[in-house]
Amino acid sequence: MIDRERLTGQMIQLTRDLVLIESTDARPEERRRCFQLIRNHLEEIADIEIQTLEKNGYESIVVMPTGCGRPEVLFCGHLDVVEHPDAESYRSEVRDGRIYGPGTGDMKGQLAILIQLMRHLWREHPGLPIGLAITSDEERGGESGVKFLVEEAGGDAGVAVIPDGGSLSDIIIEEKGILHLQVKSLGEAAHAARPRIGDNALERLTEGVRRIQETIFEPLKPAHFDPDDLGTHWFPTCSLTIIESSNDNPNCIPEEATATLDIRFVPPHSAASILTAIREVLPPRLSLHPLVSAEPTHLAPDDEFIAATREVTGVEPRIVRACGGSDGRFFFARGIPVMLSRTRVGNLHGRDEWIDVESMLDYFEICRRYVLKKTALST
Repeated sequence: MIDRERLTGQMIQLTRDLVLIESTDARPEERRRCFQLIRNHLEEIADIEIQTLEKNGYESIVVMPTGCGRPEVLFCGHLDVVEHPDAESYRSEVRDGRIYGPGTGDMKGQLAILIQLMRHLWREHPGLPIGLAITSDEERGGESGVKFLVEEAGGDAGVAVIPDGGSLSDIIIEEKGILHLQVKSLGEAAHAARPRIGDNALERLTEGVRRIQETIFEPLKPAHFDPDDLGTHWFPTCSLTIIESSNDNPNCIPEEATATLDIRFVPPHSAASILTAIREVLPPRLSLHPLVSAEPTHLAPDDEFIAATREVTGVEPRIVRACGGSDGRFFFARGIPVMLSRTRVGNLHGRDEWIDVESMLDYFEICRRYVLKKTALST
């Protein structure tokens, strides 16, 4: 019998402890500190192995029972969070049944669930063939995390469970493709009082980005869609996320500038077709440099996971498409089925990001039941 009150307190405390750590891309020492906190909660479990791997400065850990080469179910999460300029942002509070704070919903609250789930299952069923993988570069594309684990480090599993998309009763079946694209512009520097003798790289760049958005992506947007319904967002989008120039003088025309675009696309489009379309409309003296490229994925959730979700939530789960992407695409590419849903969360990547506490308990129970079904153990 699970003591729900005790489990709730443990998950809230661990989530808040994790939020305090600024495990961003710019703070590798904080990412290491976050990993150490996680190890502290796992090392007390008997007969498990915690393997540490690293690529390009990004650490990962893989936790499995001693001697287990291939788990039936591999749970996967990431501890990296997006950057906030104010260090005081990395705090949390509990109110109205939610934990508020940066990273609570994406995905330190989910890590707290998975850690407590592993502790519970391995205590109740020593040697249970399940595993836990935690990476630290998901927000940067996952190339040195899950992609490295499955393509180079020999990671394998019967199925992967990733609490990083959808909602408690919304299970993801398809994810958009992702293209992070850098657009570079070259011009000629000049005094801003005499713009006619220069070539403003920043203006050339913004005009190029506008042309890309208006010529390629605006025509693909449907006339009507519901902003609150994920199912109506299944069309390509292009967002300008970063714009930079080396110029720091207000009376100087910049000779170079760079923009970063986050492009999400759906079949029949591909990364290659999107790049071809952009190159055709790109103005002179602008160049393209892909940073992250991933094709759309089809995840095929397991009927037993759907059934466990139905049993716990009391409602019929929805099988939905997702605008965002996840590390699930790397498992998909290796032929490993992916279960992608999560707790109720909101305001992701904001300072007031939140995770619903009651749904944390429900997700814990969904995963517990699913593991026992997949490993042929009775409840």
